[in-house]
Amino acid sequence: MAYVDDYPDAAKVVRANFGVAFAALSIGGIFGLIQAVHRTGFFRGLINSTDYYTVLTGHGVLLALVFTTFFIAGLFTWGVTNSLERSLPNPRLTWSWFLVMLVGTILATVSILGGFVPELPLSADVLFTFYPPLQASPVFYVGAALLIVGSWIAGLDWFLAYWGWRKDNDGERIPLQTFMVLTTMIMWYVSTVGVAVEVVVFLIPWSLGLISEVDPLLTRTLFWYFGHPVVYFWLMPAYFVWYTILPKLAGGRLLSDTLARVVFVLFVILSTPVGFHHQYVDPGIPEGFKFIAMTNTMFLLLPSLLTAFTVVASMEHGARQRGGKGYLSWLWKLPWDNPAFSGCALAGIMFAAGGFSGMINAGMNINYLIHNTLWVPGHFHLTVGTAAALTFMAVSYWLVPQITGKRLQHRTLATVQPYVWFIGMTLMSNAMHRAGLAGVPRRTAEPEYNVVDATFPNVVGGMGEMQLQIVLGGTILFVALSMFMTVMIGTWLAERGRGTLSVNSHLPPALSGPESSPRVLDNLKLWAAIAIVLILIAYGPPLAGMLGDGIFAPGTPGFPV
Repeated sequence: MAYVDDYPDAAKVVRANFGVAFAALSIGGIFGLIQAVHRTGFFRGLINSTDYYTVLTGHGVLLALVFTTFFIAGLFTWGVTNSLERSLPNPRLTWSWFLVMLVGTILATVSILGGFVPELPLSADVLFTFYPPLQASPVFYVGAALLIVGSWIAGLDWFLAYWGWRKDNDGERIPLQTFMVLTTMIMWYVSTVGVAVEVVVFLIPWSLGLISEVDPLLTRTLFWYFGHPVVYFWLMPAYFVWYTILPKLAGGRLLSDTLARVVFVLFVILSTPVGFHHQYVDPGIPEGFKFIAMTNTMFLLLPSLLTAFTVVASMEHGARQRGGKGYLSWLWKLPWDNPAFSGCALAGIMFAAGGFSGMINAGMNINYLIHNTLWVPGHFHLTVGTAAALTFMAVSYWLVPQITGKRLQHRTLATVQPYVWFIGMTLMSNAMHRAGLAGVPRRTAEPEYNVVDATFPNVVGGMGEMQLQIVLGGTILFVALSMFMTVMIGTWLAERGRGTLSVNSHLPPALSGPESSPRVLDNLKLWAAIAIVLILIAYGPPLAGMLGDGIFAPGTPGFPV
């Protein structure tokens, strides 16, 4: 039986979440292309430089927050119901969190788009990093708060499903997919406390005029308390796919259930007490606590390295099951013509490159070289823009037929699309990294070191080539996005029941299963407690110092944009 027939209510929720996610991806992708041609100076006729910041905010919020959150909600709903083999316990609760997230998204999006119409009392040109002194409309902050609250309710829904399963399966190990969902949500609950306090306690009253000033260091710190763990909120679902679905697509089985659980436990413990590495140049934060953040960030290399070993070994097992031999020639036996497999594999390769650039971001001394330059967007286009986004697109080729009961349409386009995305991102991200090393700033509408500018003759020659790469890469990415949306829309609108679904949703057990791993790994309360202790060590004293003058100490007035 297909998933859509086994769990029709859950399938409806998954489809609804994916629909909103794909709509946000489409609009955000258009904004990304506009940014590329405007920022590089190749074509500046679509928008003016004031509207550029509206486009930049929309691109960041719609892709990094809306697309990811809704897709993850759909993916995790599928994962919980699929691995527990039971429906979610309360359909009203399920639809309530979807509607809360949807209302929040609509409010935030309307506020952002209001920036195009100066006459409207709506504006939110505050970028994805929406901390003071830039001030948005209160509608934007309320929308952001509702999106986060909705995700909290979604997590509760998945925990309730797990608790119901636990009553009927006392003593059994948590199924791996559900384990990954629950640990991701523990990390998310812990890390979103900071941004929730920032928005509800400070930004909403500040934007309404109820308080005149806020402390920019405190609110910035609360944002970055959340701002780096959100990266793992994007990546842990990608790992969910790489660990549980990619081995099957490769024709084999996961190498080790134990290593997968260890990796997700490490993310719970280490993801949050690292935010100060975004604030190395901020005064008012003791250097020792910046050093703690750097150390914790470097420790996060461990789960990534474990993942690289486990996932590649699982792929090799699949290739050898398909007849692969030799030290490396087994690679050619992998199903590179399957877009679900190739997209996930290429996303993993890009993530490895993003890990190397991330080490530069994390180091206290060399971070100063690239801080607030175009290097930083180059880095996170490798992480959220490819490791997460391309994985989400790739798994959609496998999962959307399951939740719609329809065959995947436009198979040739789907087969080519991951490679087109990979080429486009290689060009654009490479040029962004190099431009950052040349000192080109991020978050600006103007093309720095323009090819017609003789002020910086030593860098102008290479800058023209970098700008061309960014435009060319951005255009190719937009083409790849259009290909993906053509496949998704075609599949969504196809007639159900014609032909046979070529999707087998059964996931084979790991070569080394949960019976080989310590049961303490399933002690979710223990890992949550350890995470909270580490956060108190890393953030407690600095936050106490910031609050020494009172929670509403004099700070900065707002600069509405």
